[in-house]
Amino acid sequence: MSRSTALTLRFVQLFVGLFLYGASTALQVRAIVGVSSWTVLTEGLENVVPWSFGVITVVSSGVILLFWIPLRQKPGIGTLLNALAIGPSADLVLWLVPTPHGLVGRVLLFLAGLLLLALATAFYIGAGFGTGARDGLMVGLHERLGWPVWVARTVIEVSVVVVGWILGGDVGVGTVVAAFVIGPMVQPLMPVFRRFPWSPLARVENAI
Repeated sequence: MSRSTALTLRFVQLFVGLFLYGASTALQVRAIVGVSSWTVLTEGLENVVPWSFGVITVVSSGVILLFWIPLRQKPGIGTLLNALAIGPSADLVLWLVPTPHGLVGRVLLFLAGLLLLALATAFYIGAGFGTGARDGLMVGLHERLGWPVWVARTVIEVSVVVVGWILGGDVGVGTVVAAFVIGPMVQPLMPVFRRFPWSPLARVENAI
């Protein structure tokens, strides 16, 4: 495979993964069984600082990037595109997908969104262009402390939910389920989508 072809495939993998990431977020929102852990934290912070939801999201992303310094994570083009692409893709899927009638339909939609989130996370990180601010914490904890990916992700998710709940964020059944299962769902998918030797997932397989 030529270098140009490999680079093109990496970009395709990145953009598809980011689109699916936004779509998974939208599906979980439409399910109405509990918002994501980071949304809980943002809602909680709204009770503490006089800023809008969007402003808190942007500022918190910047704060999270500061934690990359001791973890020795480096931002890449994927970090920037993560911030720019996920929102529009989520808006598109929110426009296309209505909230199902009945609890069964909502639960099924939530599970689909959760599975898609795990798939999208491994897919876009595997392209090797860098992670989003929040996923970078997971990769950093794995690489610096040697934690398995599922442990790092679960610790982050649960911690964020607890802090957000203490600050007054809304926690639903789906929030709790996602916090504990997303890590174990992501870990086995990571090496599957690590198509390139320079991907930040190169060392993840050793933890599985």
